[in-house]
Amino acid sequence: MPHIAITLFLTQLLLMLVSWLLSAAFPESGIRSLLSSEGLRWFFGHFSHQLATPVLLCLLLVIMAYGVFRRCGALSYKATFRERRALTMTLLLAVVALVLILLLTAVPHAVMLSAMGTLWPSPFSRALLPMLCFIIISLSAFYGIMAGHFNNLTDVYEALLDGIRQGAAFILFYLLITQLYLSVCYTLPTVIV
Repeated sequence: MPHIAITLFLTQLLLMLVSWLLSAAFPESGIRSLLSSEGLRWFFGHFSHQLATPVLLCLLLVIMAYGVFRRCGALSYKATFRERRALTMTLLLAVVALVLILLLTAVPHAVMLSAMGTLWPSPFSRALLPMLCFIIISLSAFYGIMAGHFNNLTDVYEALLDGIRQGAAFILFYLLITQLYLSVCYTLPTVIV
């Protein structure tokens, strides 16, 4: 994995150099240099804004949900009395969450439908992944506490952080790949973002 990250970083640097050389050699081509004053202003001025996308937020939510689910103990289910009771109560809570989602989407004039009364696109479709992550985090934390795998809120907090630690490589690759893609799009004006 480190070799891929270094390769992406070096590719970004190579793109900067090649765009500079091509824009100087072929000014009529329309290729913009990342090392020109305009290119550097674009690169540094838009860096944070371009990387702070809903995709990054969804990635963070997914890896946090993964961390809590992985550490809650559901994957190592042993069917003890406490785990069976925790599973039953968690499933009941999941049914309640499902009923709430249905009430917000399935009834006429539901709040999460679009103005036209459709699910796609709608506030529901835009919130689907964050909502699912929140439900997974909540149900996993509830199961972990009820089953005795989490002793307090600190354990739940550590599970959230564990997900971020486990998914840190994905965040790094998201940043490197996104910035490389956006740099290519800037350099080649015929590429549509």
